[in-house]
Amino acid sequence: MIKNIIFDFGDIFINLDKEATFIELAKLGVHKVSDEMMTLAHHYEKGEISTNDFICFFQNEFAISKHDLVVAWNAILLDFPKHRLEFLKELSESKKYRLFLLSNTNELHIKWVQNDWGNELYTEFKNCFERFYLSHEIGFRKPNSDIYEFVLQENNLKAKETFFIDDTLENTLAAEKLGIQTWHLIPGKKDVVDLVIKKEFKV
Repeated sequence: MIKNIIFDFGDIFINLDKEATFIELAKLGVHKVSDEMMTLAHHYEKGEISTNDFICFFQNEFAISKHDLVVAWNAILLDFPKHRLEFLKELSESKKYRLFLLSNTNELHIKWVQNDWGNELYTEFKNCFERFYLSHEIGFRKPNSDIYEFVLQENNLKAKETFFIDDTLENTLAAEKLGIQTWHLIPGKKDVVDLVIKKEFKV
């Protein structure tokens, strides 16, 4: 029986344009994303390097201004459909499940969200969850198994009683290896408000 639900953030609640940042970076002269850049981004997502150091890398390598880089980096972030917030609030208020958010989110992205949404909406969203885990704050990132183990252990959750929703197949497959039930949600084909899990689990 499902008792806990762990939600991803991007393309589950907030819409994303995953190609937008690459397009905007190309306009600034960054035409190829190197292995070094991907490694840097992963370290940044885990909070292992500061925002300033992250920005300085691009400034030094490509002579990109801080403003232009931040705009390009945040281009991936789009809107937050209100019907998803209403769904989440109803689910939270039902008290049927323990709700958690688990996201690979870096400092620049979450600051954009906070500024774009405003404090009231951001707080309303965050308060729907028992715990709100962002990768750059906890030092882990999906799909590494340690991030799932961290959430399970810190909250005394049983994997078989836990359901995880993510738009990235690699992330759901990693969770499944630990015995967590999953839903690989494909944006554009399904919406988180369509959540239906087994006969005893309907929203």
